[in-house]
Amino acid sequence: MTAEKQKWILLIALSLIWGSSFILIKKSLDHFNPYEVGALRVLISGIVLMPYAIAQIKLFPKRHLKWLIIAAFTGSFIPMFLFPMAETEISSSIAGIINSMMPIFVIIVGSLVWKFSTTKRQLLGVLISFVGACILALGSGERGEIKIYPILLLILAVLLYAICTTTIKSKLHEVPAILMSAYVFSFVLFLPSLIALIFAGFFKDLTLNQSTIEGLGFVAILSIFGTGLAMMMNYKLLSISTPLFASTVTLLMPIVAIIWGILDGEKLTTQQSVGALVILAGLIFLRSKPKVV
Repeated sequence: MTAEKQKWILLIALSLIWGSSFILIKKSLDHFNPYEVGALRVLISGIVLMPYAIAQIKLFPKRHLKWLIIAAFTGSFIPMFLFPMAETEISSSIAGIINSMMPIFVIIVGSLVWKFSTTKRQLLGVLISFVGACILALGSGERGEIKIYPILLLILAVLLYAICTTTIKSKLHEVPAILMSAYVFSFVLFLPSLIALIFAGFFKDLTLNQSTIEGLGFVAILSIFGTGLAMMMNYKLLSISTPLFASTVTLLMPIVAIIWGILDGEKLTTQQSVGALVILAGLIFLRSKPKVV
């Protein structure tokens, strides 16, 4: 399979997985507080990947440790807490529109820090898809007051994702995707997530009842698929494409979130349909190559 086909398959798969994460976070928050959801998400991923990380410990990239730590905390730790915290106060539509801003942050961080180059066609494709994401997200929300604090939390999370994405592409592209994911969650973030879980009061308030077991089930699915597996796929995508292309996954995620809403009894509005089509148009424009005359 060519790299071109691989990156589009990975983009679609990541959109499906991460687009489903919003509803899993929402379901998890019915059973745990935001700090417990974030810490459990990282800790469970670390436990699952620990055997592989230990088996491959000789390959641990010691010379890249600084960059591995930066990528781990900006992409796989801090945002895991920021999203649940924000989703306790604002609707998924607002979360979706802010999350879709990631390509813009990738362009800013990549240009200012890593001197990445982007073409006018790429910028226009991202802009078209972002407009579509705005239309889609605004057509999915509830009328009411826009709260500044949770919006700032999400903007910070998206900025951190952009820092992680550009750091991996610039400094960690030599590390295989599965190894990086295993090291990040099992070695770098295991202890911090365990400490966070203790301070969140998880073990103090833990009681084995139906609610706890159901909540752990939602978080486990979120951790294994939406965190561990998704991060491996994201690292692989970054190794065969550009940070800007990889970040366009955030433009497709709202479509998946809308589909989950329909399955949950919500109706697809005309505005949501238009937004989805504009997003796809932007991605098609981003992918296509200009004709040579």
